[in-house]
Amino acid sequence: MIHNKSKYLQFIGLVLLSMIVTTSCEREVSDAAVLATFPTTAGVFTDNPVGLTDEFFISFDPVEGANVNGFDTDESEAYEGFASIRIDVPSPNDPDGGFIGGIFKDRGEGRNLTGYDALTFWAKASTTGVLGEAGFGTDFDGDKFRTVAVDLQLSTNWKKYVIPMPDPSKLTQESGMFVFSAGTQSTNGLGFVIWLDEIKFEKLGTVAQPRPAIQNGEDVVIQNFIGGTVNISGLSQTFNTATQGDVTVNAATAYFEFQSSNEAVATVDALGQVNVVGAGTATITASLGVNEAQGSLTIESLGDFTPAPIPTRNPNNVISIFSDAYQNVAVDYYNGFFTGDGQTTQGGEGPGGADLSVDGDGIINYTNLNFVGIGTFMDVPTIDATSMTHIHVDLNINEALNAGDNITLQILNDVGGNETSGSVTITAANLAANDWRGFDIPLANFTGLSNRSQLGLLFFISNSISNVYVDNIYYYIEQ
Repeated sequence: MIHNKSKYLQFIGLVLLSMIVTTSCEREVSDAAVLATFPTTAGVFTDNPVGLTDEFFISFDPVEGANVNGFDTDESEAYEGFASIRIDVPSPNDPDGGFIGGIFKDRGEGRNLTGYDALTFWAKASTTGVLGEAGFGTDFDGDKFRTVAVDLQLSTNWKKYVIPMPDPSKLTQESGMFVFSAGTQSTNGLGFVIWLDEIKFEKLGTVAQPRPAIQNGEDVVIQNFIGGTVNISGLSQTFNTATQGDVTVNAATAYFEFQSSNEAVATVDALGQVNVVGAGTATITASLGVNEAQGSLTIESLGDFTPAPIPTRNPNNVISIFSDAYQNVAVDYYNGFFTGDGQTTQGGEGPGGADLSVDGDGIINYTNLNFVGIGTFMDVPTIDATSMTHIHVDLNINEALNAGDNITLQILNDVGGNETSGSVTITAANLAANDWRGFDIPLANFTGLSNRSQLGLLFFISNSISNVYVDNIYYYIEQ
């Protein structure tokens, strides 16, 4: 009996040991899964791409004008070693595209960059020029941590550039290793060559004095309405560096934490989108790590808003300039800012020209109005409205009206060439304060507009009305 009892105790001991070992192994596996990290490879390109495939460069979209033919490696130029990256910056009228740019992407599982504080690289050019932007975090898959410095001045000698990381602790699995773009704005349209070398992440230890900012560091106050959305903009992080002084990078919203002073009026999400939910005032602020961001956005919610009537015309009979009801044509700008000609008008600067977005309806808000132009003649095709019969626009005067108030619409054809133009004036009797009025104006009424095949500018002009909401601007065929 003693012998059998001993065997039994030995058996129990083995079972318990097995359970301990199994539990320990499971814990080790679990802990290993929690602590799993991604490669910490620092190099991006030295003499060859580091930890990347041979097809490491992905161009920006040729449909947007990117030239895919000017990227290569060059074994006749190098800052260090035997090879560099060569970028042939095209002229604006190059048939293959008027600018060059793209990304270097880690096509594997991504990298853990938390141990570094900057992306660095060496660059030179065939002439003094500007590298439009350079940085990291663009992966064409959300670009969550996109970080770029803009307008980097190049010389004909090799120079080291430092792109500080806004918050390395967030970069636990990053695939966007490098991004750049370049055009010929700084060389008056003359193509030139840029060489890049020794692109890598580094722990410099000299990146200091972080100064984050939103709204370009300004305290901005805007009016909006319940159901409106506003995106926080002008996000940046500035560091002092030992070799380049202060360096400012444009930083993605994912680096920031946003707060609202009054969530009963406006809430803000992790992507910096502000949603107006009630009447009153709320101020949006932000921080990056432990540092409060300079700048703020104060929302003055005016309560409920009545939108302009939704257009119902057949889209096949419409050429839309600004409307959520139709597919808009390409537009250069909704505010040409002709300040040299005395323009004071603000507005038309938001996404797609919309300064306000209420329940998904974009609205232009022109303020300090004297004149403002909507352009379709520079980098986009002019508008052939030969077959159109009318122009439509909805206006809401956001102030008290006086008897002599008016707004003039002026249309220009073949801007800067054999230019012709015509205008029509809308008087106070046909406008309304704080209410929408729709106008359907025959194009034949624009006396002097002898040709409508290359419409390039539409002006709103007033010397008496300062603040106006504008929506649903389109040409159409009356049937």
